[in-house]
This record gives sequence, C-alpha cells and structure tokens, in this order.
Amino acid sequence: MTQIYWHDDALTHVTPPGHPERVARVEAIKPALEAMDGLSWHEAPKADRAEVLRCHPEHYVTRIEASIPDTGFRSLDADTHVSSGSLNAALRAVGGCLAAVDAVLAGDAKTAFVAMRPPGHHAETETAMGFCLFGTAAIAAKYALDHHGLERVAVLDFDVHHGNGTQDLLWNEPRTFFCSSHQMPLYPGTGAPHETGAHDNVLNAPLQPMTGGQAMRRAWGDLILPAVDDFAPELVIISAGFDAHADDPLANLNWVEDDFAWVTRAIREVADTHSRGRVVSTLEGGYDLDALAASTVAHVTALKE
Repeated sequence: MTQIYWHDDALTHVTPPGHPERVARVEAIKPALEAMDGLSWHEAPKADRAEVLRCHPEHYVTRIEASIPDTGFRSLDADTHVSSGSLNAALRAVGGCLAAVDAVLAGDAKTAFVAMRPPGHHAETETAMGFCLFGTAAIAAKYALDHHGLERVAVLDFDVHHGNGTQDLLWNEPRTFFCSSHQMPLYPGTGAPHETGAHDNVLNAPLQPMTGGQAMRRAWGDLILPAVDDFAPELVIISAGFDAHADDPLANLNWVEDDFAWVTRAIREVADTHSRGRVVSTLEGGYDLDALAASTVAHVTALKE
C-alpha cells in the first residue's frame, strides 16, 4: 500500500496571478490520484517549528514567519511570494514528509507520496528562492537520521531544476547522499559535476537542453543509481519534480510519462535492495497541469507496484 499525504492548506498558499507555482497544480493532482486504486490517504500534519530548525537557523525561520502578510502578497524575491496561508502550507508540506518517514520506517507502508506545496528543494539554509520556503526533503532526511537513528539516507532529485537548496542543506552531512539530474544551463545555475559535497556526498548529473528520456536513463542507469547502490541507503527520499516533461513551459527537456515511471521503478529497485523498499516522495515542480497530473499518476503507480 502506498500512502498519500494531503491537506487542504496546500490550497491556501496563493501566488500572484500568472505565477506558475499556483493552487491549480494540486487541484490537478488531487483528483487524478483520487481516481487511482490501492492508495491510502492521510492528513499531512503541521510540522513543529523545531523540525524546520533541523536545517534552517532560528533567524531565518523567524524572518519567514514575519514575512507572512495578513492579506495580499509579499515578495521574498522576484520568483518567490507568500500570502496569508503560505506558512501553514509550507509547514504541512514538511509535516507530511515527516509523517511519511514515520510510516514507512514503522512498516505501515513501503512507499508514500506527499502531494503538498509549496515545493522545497530550492530553499537554501538562509535563503528562500525558486518558489520554496523550507527544504522539505532535506529536513525529512535529517529527521530520519536524528529522530529515527538511521545511518544513511539518500535524497534523489529528478526535477528539471537543480535542487540547490537540498544540496546546500546537506553539503556537510556525511550520512546523506544527494543526487540530482537536471537541465543545464538553467535556473538556478548550480549543479555542475564538480559540486560533490564536503564528504563526496553529492552527485550531479546535468542534462543538455532538448534531450529526452534516453539521456536521462543513461545518467541514472550508468551514473546515479550505481553510486546510490554503493551508498546503500536505509531510506530513499525522492524530490519528485515533473517539469522535465516535454510539455512543461519552464524548461527544455523532453521526458514523457513513461520516463517518470522508469526512473521511479529504477529507484525502487535500489530501495528494495538496501532500504527494505522504503521510499518517501515529495512533490517539487511541474507547471503544465495536464502533464503534471499524468506524470504524477505514472510516478505514484510505479511507487505502488
């Protein structure tokens, strides 16, 4: 059984008109998942502030809290905006990931998908950016290590944009292994192969614009997954962005739904070998609504196989 974590607070993080990271994203995903069989739905709880502090310093969290407006919007940078519901939504996204970690480590489920927003993989230690406030996947990894006592956690990111925030938050954490495939050149401009972490715990596999599933499968099959196999993680966390899809308006890779299914199955094979099949996935990007919904279904279908 695959668990889905959701809360209506995902609908309360409202961005300015025309912004790609919009409420409609989860409004497209939720009914698509509800139409699937074999899923168990759970409420994404609100993370305690202390959990966010596993990765972000006190002054940063205080700054985000203070930025939340009573009405309207406030811009943290040219791309990243908050409204009155943004803090609760971000805390639910983190809390959903932590609850999913609890569930898979307790054996209540092998896999879980957190269908929440805002995304998290661009949020650096002290900087909100790229639509992201808190480093959801990185916080979940630190929680699994420190709260549950695991020794090795892999965070695998196939969003079309490099997960600079996750890389920053886990750069000095030798118990984690962060791997990312992403289009380069593209925002945020990080993710070169020479960026390897303080403990050789980061692996970046840039993909050229206009390439498709074959280039991705080579990068994951020949480079990323063998390295993850060597790391032998006890838990795998996926930053699941679906903006590498050919129809996505923010990038130039040409993946299709079957490519997201393939990479998910390939990750699951490594997890079956080393992690007792335990995989937690959290939503990142994906901005064409039809492609996002279809790719999410392909991903979750592969999670529950």
